[in-house]
Amino acid sequence: MSWLGKLYKTYEAVQQLDLAQSEQIMPICHTPQNAHIHITLNQNGAFIRAEVLEKTQIVLPATEDSACRGNNDAPHPLADKLHYVAQDYANYGGKKKPYFNSYEAQLKEWTNSPYSHPKATAVYQYISKGTVIADLIKHGICHVDENQILLTSWDNSDQPIPLLLKVLPKEKGMFEQGSALVCWSVEIAGDQCPQTWKDSSLQQAWIDFDINNGGDSALCYITGNNITAAVKHPAKIRHTGDKAKLISSNDKDGYTYRGRFFDSQQAATVGFEVTQKAHNTLRWLIGRQGYRNGDQVIIAWAVNQPNIPQPLESLDDPEALFSDNWGNIDNLTLNTESASPPIEPTLDHSKDLGQRFGHLFSEKLKGKFSGAPLALTDSIVVMTLDSATPGRMGVTYYRDFQPTEYLSNLEAWHLDCAWWQRASKEKQQTGKPKWYRSAPSNWAILEAVYGDIIKSNEALKKNLSERLLSSIIDKQSIPLDIMRRATHRATQRHSFKLDQQWQWEQNLGVACALYRGYAIRTLGRHYAMALETNNTSRDYLYGRLLAVAENIEQFSLDKSSEKRLTNAGRLMQRFADRPFSTWKTIELSLLPYIQRLQNTHGGFITTRKQLLDQIHSLFNSDSFNSDKALSAEFLLGFHSQRLELMTKKTTTESELDLIN
Repeated sequence: MSWLGKLYKTYEAVQQLDLAQSEQIMPICHTPQNAHIHITLNQNGAFIRAEVLEKTQIVLPATEDSACRGNNDAPHPLADKLHYVAQDYANYGGKKKPYFNSYEAQLKEWTNSPYSHPKATAVYQYISKGTVIADLIKHGICHVDENQILLTSWDNSDQPIPLLLKVLPKEKGMFEQGSALVCWSVEIAGDQCPQTWKDSSLQQAWIDFDINNGGDSALCYITGNNITAAVKHPAKIRHTGDKAKLISSNDKDGYTYRGRFFDSQQAATVGFEVTQKAHNTLRWLIGRQGYRNGDQVIIAWAVNQPNIPQPLESLDDPEALFSDNWGNIDNLTLNTESASPPIEPTLDHSKDLGQRFGHLFSEKLKGKFSGAPLALTDSIVVMTLDSATPGRMGVTYYRDFQPTEYLSNLEAWHLDCAWWQRASKEKQQTGKPKWYRSAPSNWAILEAVYGDIIKSNEALKKNLSERLLSSIIDKQSIPLDIMRRATHRATQRHSFKLDQQWQWEQNLGVACALYRGYAIRTLGRHYAMALETNNTSRDYLYGRLLAVAENIEQFSLDKSSEKRLTNAGRLMQRFADRPFSTWKTIELSLLPYIQRLQNTHGGFITTRKQLLDQIHSLFNSDSFNSDKALSAEFLLGFHSQRLELMTKKTTTESELDLIN
């Protein structure tokens, strides 16, 4: 349970920070919920006004049972759904089972305790009158038919649907107004915060009441102390509708623990406060810096972020990776002395607590990089969560890193897999260059490996992301099947329409990056991100030949205003399988274009013929005549030669025409 301990320590560290209320971790004994109706009362519990809320999430007091409830009698202490808070709900034909009696009893117990709060008392005084539904109908919030029965559908097409019905989710195709969650405001003279869900004094009053009315004490496996033990553990970890739990032991009839233990506490015991703090921290981290992939969540954070006032490298500039000032992880030292005052404005990491590391890791999966100074004693945690069923969630990956290992592995990924990547049209419109050096993003790899099928296959996305995770932060080799599949799809240029060629170029950049990383880590070969004119590898040279052939034909097509794929592009997959025989076909197909350009663009043809001769001279005769299939290395030669020809500038008019 080391992840619970790390999260618990992180919670305690966050409490020492001076964060804005909107940035703070949710207090214990509370749960997030989407509210639909906002009722305002005065300090004596008299109704003032009400309004419908749209997409409003609040943090409301909750008991251990209510935070994990399904559809049972476990009311929240203050804010809750109408069929809990309204005594007159059944009078208006409410379909749901009313739980007002248990709601009123629990709220009364709180208001009569030493931990009562004036706003909770005002709410209790109001709900005791039993007029909640009547008041909401009177003020146009809830809606009834001619028989004074709450509407479950809206059939009047001439009138707009009421706002409450619009914001409520449908249940079996019907609206249920009893499912609307009510939150409260209490206006008290001199009080600047009438909203109960924002009042820290009310939150603390409920926490004190809940803790002092808890269950039995037991040994907490996280802290080692005898404290109030948790019976049920929080849900809603990834979002407010998330019912999956990381820890669950309430299945007394199944085989959750039976067969090994008589009761769940014999397996493991976690303190009530500990599990509340740990889960709230996890929820907070996911919201701040988690990388989401459907139900899968990947988070990274520093448990104790050192107060080293130095700015982080920009995450928005992939070229910054190739500069020399991104950070020196080899010179990390123990942070035993306070840092000297900075000259330039810097980021205060004492108020950051690893958010930058979370964004750092999240951006790794998006194809960016950053470095940051850390002390050797710091701990960086990386954790992946996923759920196979709606009610159960698991930790599918967990690693506790030292800063040197974590940052060096990230650096290795982005250096080993760096290659020229093609920016999308949208990114170019924002000012990004057409080609930039970077490791491919997680999504670019997904599309390069599986194509459009990845958009509708969540399991495939999760599986590939988890497998890439080991390559990114554990410095493992690029999976061979992933590299090969990306290579195969990059050779299928003919499957992309003319207006989709930028997507093929994007796949080509990804395939080159993956093979380069695979070659460095598995084969021990290193390739430059530029044309290697002295590389005599058969596969690399064949790739260069294909790029020159494409360049000659494309130049001719552009001059004649023809819009079609070149023969080199159409035969690319066949060329990869049978290079020698396919090259003969491509070479013969070039003759008409060479003859066409000989008189009008002689300088261009001369330089291209010379280049072809130079490449041919580097071949070994036996290797050139072989029809053995090419490895992914030919893509490196093809892409490098292609980019070289696209950007090369000479003094001849023909060359300048090609570039323009």
